[in-house]
Amino acid sequence: MKNHKIQRNKKRASVRTLGCRLNQYEGLALEAKLVKSGYEIVPFGEVADLGLINTCTVTNEADAKSRNVIRRFIRKNPEALTVVAGCYSQISANEVSMIDGVDYVIGNHDKLNFLNYLGVKKPDSPVIVRDRISREDFSIGFVGDTNFEQRANLKIQDGCDFMCTFCVIPFARGRSRSREWSDVMEEAKGMLDRGVREIVITGVNLGTYHSNRRSFLDLIDSLSKLDGLTRLRISSIEPTTIPLELLAWMADEAHPLMPFLHIPMQAGCNDTLKRMKRKYCLEEMEEFFELARRKVPQVCLGTDLMVGFPGEKQSDFEQTCTTFLGNSFSYCHVFTFSERKGTPANRFSDSIPMNIRRERSAELRILSSKSRLIFNQKHKNQALRVLLENPKDGKYAGYSDNYIKVVLTQSPPNMANKMVKVKVLEGFPEYVTGELIEVEKI
Repeated sequence: MKNHKIQRNKKRASVRTLGCRLNQYEGLALEAKLVKSGYEIVPFGEVADLGLINTCTVTNEADAKSRNVIRRFIRKNPEALTVVAGCYSQISANEVSMIDGVDYVIGNHDKLNFLNYLGVKKPDSPVIVRDRISREDFSIGFVGDTNFEQRANLKIQDGCDFMCTFCVIPFARGRSRSREWSDVMEEAKGMLDRGVREIVITGVNLGTYHSNRRSFLDLIDSLSKLDGLTRLRISSIEPTTIPLELLAWMADEAHPLMPFLHIPMQAGCNDTLKRMKRKYCLEEMEEFFELARRKVPQVCLGTDLMVGFPGEKQSDFEQTCTTFLGNSFSYCHVFTFSERKGTPANRFSDSIPMNIRRERSAELRILSSKSRLIFNQKHKNQALRVLLENPKDGKYAGYSDNYIKVVLTQSPPNMANKMVKVKVLEGFPEYVTGELIEVEKI
């Protein structure tokens, strides 16, 4: 039995977040709340009085990774208070609670308010998970994070109503709901006041945002007009929710909305899309991609593709590869299908053997790497605007407007958070190298 004795003047907390950009945002919010409550945040792996593991459950591998991280913290800190939160906690609360050393299991509804449960009489059960997550608009009331970065994620939405047959997220995060308009704007202004130059809009299904009779498009328009904003980027958006007005803003070099679209297609074959219960057909998407490339020539188009979905024939997989190559995608994130308990796809009888799933995934990843290389090399000798980040190993790097990672060949002093113009020298699959041309004046 733990005694949770704290020997220091200041309590130490360690937070580890797994998974998506939205979860990363929430991890920083959790750190900020801990700091406000008097904790010192220490790197994961150091001795701590409290450990908070913010988990992911998108695949079986994500579950396994979450369990490994939990056990690793407990081995390092056997007397610490161990709190497990997030999507894995929401979906598999009892499983998490059975891990020896876990003190609290907190679902997504209560995650950001987890401190309310500490310091009071411990409940009979360590599980604090609600079966139903509210669909009401929500507020976070969190401005800033514990570490300064040039680019910051901004959560505007959570949950999803689309109920694709493979996806566990509506069960893990609930149905679609939006963050209160004023709360979004307050945090965005707070970020800019701290010197953040690029805001990345994040959520589960961004295009469904709707608060106080204002839409996702209204929100992008209002955020774009904030004083001090240099860049605004959309992290990922469902294909059927993209307002076409976004393309005109992306094409305008004076507009802060960046020419970048990550669109999770999931499959490039109509039969598979239908079985997934996606809300579009291949022809509709190809028409949109052609329009996007025509309206925004500099756009970076990225996608998610799932491989090995039940019933996926070899010809279906080959069509997905053809679709990816034929639509000038800059890259794709490849996901190997993983059965998730409670989803319709988990009950499909025509499962693909895991070895075939992995072979197909590896093949598509090779195609993605080649496409990224082609996209990067296409920019050789071109000038790109780059927001430089904090240096690593004495080198500066950053991302261009259309999301190419650029590594500077020079090492000038005091360049973090500067917007610069860079000439591309060479292109590689993961980045390009470039030489500094000029520093833009603010």
